[in-house]
Amino acid sequence: GGTNIFRGHDNVQGATDLGVLCHTLPGYYGLKTGSWKHWSRVWDVDYEWLKGRFASKDLMEKSGVPVSRWFDLALEAKENIDQPDNLRAMVFWGHAANSQTRLPDMKKAMEKLDMLVIIDPYPTMAAVMNDRKDGTYLLPAATQFETYGSVTASNRSIQWREKIMEPLWESKTDHEIMYLLAKKLGFADEMFKNIKVENNEPLIEDVTREFNRGMWTIGYTGQSPERLKLHMANQQTFDKTTLQARGGPADGDYYGMPWPCWGTAEMGHPGTPVLYDTSKPVAEGGLCFRARFGVEREGDNLLAEGSYPVDSEIKDGYPEFTMAMLKKLGWDGELTDEERATIEKIAGDKTNWKTDLSGG
Repeated sequence: GGTNIFRGHDNVQGATDLGVLCHTLPGYYGLKTGSWKHWSRVWDVDYEWLKGRFASKDLMEKSGVPVSRWFDLALEAKENIDQPDNLRAMVFWGHAANSQTRLPDMKKAMEKLDMLVIIDPYPTMAAVMNDRKDGTYLLPAATQFETYGSVTASNRSIQWREKIMEPLWESKTDHEIMYLLAKKLGFADEMFKNIKVENNEPLIEDVTREFNRGMWTIGYTGQSPERLKLHMANQQTFDKTTLQARGGPADGDYYGMPWPCWGTAEMGHPGTPVLYDTSKPVAEGGLCFRARFGVEREGDNLLAEGSYPVDSEIKDGYPEFTMAMLKKLGWDGELTDEERATIEKIAGDKTNWKTDLSGG
């Protein structure tokens, strides 16, 4: 709960949170139909259109291959891979080939591809380790000093950074490159439907608000750009040990609102500095064990009986919350009309805490 994992750089946590893994969507939602439909609601795009981007629904819901073995998809016989065809193109985007094993196999795979793209601030090992003569593209990306937005540290705190200088020479920010690629491939209107774009550069604040709308699983919902900027502007008010602000405009918040930061930004959840802390209510940054894998197995109770935040009304374990359970507890009466309408529109009584876009 309180131990920080030391990661490769200051945003590895944020990268995995936002869905770069081969088996999840943003927020560690899986790849099943319900997860795709949830994100189609968040993105405000038609689920059938999303499904049409894949060769089949089966492929859409199938885990990909981890980056440590991508080259097997290029080198293996087609009958040995779990997709319709061999890999024909590869994009290295901020990823170092020298962090992987089996480099001779990777070199062979690179040379077998129809196209290889490297997007990085400088030519990396991936750009020079192969003997390709054509079909290779090096796209210069801006450094962290030439862009702005949020990064998420290993302790789950989110920090907003400001741009120090404009991108040099022909380099572009990652999000501008994404937009230009999406525009060229014909799906920019859908991808940036609710994100303002000026001079080919998507507004990072809108990107932040979009993941705020969807990542209910891990509470990436309360850290609005405005709250993150407020924390950065008032760093001197935060205690370096507890991370909590003492006075100032962010009084009571934990620095960077480490996820889970439940509810909407307007609800003002302070963030959760320690993942298991029953000494304070959830609304004040506490947290207990919560089951998301059922309530019993072979007659044995899987709930964490006796584990509950101080003053909690529930003391015999927390099953996964649904609207139906909310009604059984009599808590549905506390929902606003707008929250209730949102829940009914999604799945009624079957709506759960992961898919409820109301924030209630």
